[in-house]
Amino acid sequence: MSALFSPIKLADLELSNRIVVSPMCQYSADDGSANDWHLGHLFGQANSGAGLTVVEATHVERAGRITHGCLGLYSDDNEYALARVIAHGKRHGTSKFCIQLAHAGRKASSQRPWEGGGALKADQDPWQTLAASAIPFGAGWHTPREATPEDIARVRDAFVNAAKRALRIGFDAIELHYAHGYLAHSFLSPISNKRTDQYGGSFENRMRFGREIARAVRAVVPKNVPLGVRVSGSDWRDADGGITADDTVAYAKALKADGLDFIDISSGGITADTRNPTTPGYNVPIAEKVKRETGMATRVVGLILTPAQAEAIVGEGHADMIALARALLDDPRWGWHAAQALGAEVARVPQYLRVGPKLWAPAAQRRA
Repeated sequence: MSALFSPIKLADLELSNRIVVSPMCQYSADDGSANDWHLGHLFGQANSGAGLTVVEATHVERAGRITHGCLGLYSDDNEYALARVIAHGKRHGTSKFCIQLAHAGRKASSQRPWEGGGALKADQDPWQTLAASAIPFGAGWHTPREATPEDIARVRDAFVNAAKRALRIGFDAIELHYAHGYLAHSFLSPISNKRTDQYGGSFENRMRFGREIARAVRAVVPKNVPLGVRVSGSDWRDADGGITADDTVAYAKALKADGLDFIDISSGGITADTRNPTTPGYNVPIAEKVKRETGMATRVVGLILTPAQAEAIVGEGHADMIALARALLDDPRWGWHAAQALGAEVARVPQYLRVGPKLWAPAAQRRA
């Protein structure tokens, strides 16, 4: 039996396989609200063959969005619009749904990637950004305001309120976004956190922001609903004292103690000039270390391209789940094709059963 297509249980949620659609920002929302683009995009992802679809970074306050086009869950309008999309995806897809709750921190007030991807210019309606310390993300970026205790409390409450909205919408799981240089990551990394209060300095202090949010959200999310986190397992800045795999293990242990059920290992993003490795599966060694030393359900993302590679990651015990992003944009039926290649079965909606290997010869031949 294929390890990739074996079921896995997170809290009380059972997933039919170990393939996860990674959250992929679409930069297409209307003041934080999902629209017909998201309806079509997420319908496709929910029928990719993946057991779980994670909706793109969804921001807990308006000023916490990356761009003017990013999703939010800070208003009734946002909630209503996203509920429509998720109801459609659940009704007409085979995947479960998770939401990634986020705050962009000093990487907010940005242009969409196809507009340049840098900081918004003066004539593009920029806004004041927030971070652990008043250090820009990179040259040409806005200088963020250092978060005050009042800001920290407000953002923590915003995560809680967004989680409540996500539960009302009917999400099957919730993920906190603590990676890629966004607000929580900016508190954890010593590269971006130069504070001298209880949220800076020691590693224990730098974990405090993320841990407080995790505990507050866990308090309102029932135990049967999986709650997890995406982290940057490495800053790829060891010479500058950045986060390492050992730090990530310690962070994972703390977040597990705070009640989190799973961890998603990504990496990088702490500064504009940081470059991740480009070897396939470059985050897998970090994920394996976290899984082995914490016992936490572990997912990994990063240049996972082929069914054989994904099967090996899960089958050899390097991680419990794999997450795909651009590979799924390139091949929206990646899960179907992986099942054919690995001799496994994958769920299809009734309307698409006719292209399964039992009813369509070319599908069976694809495996050869």
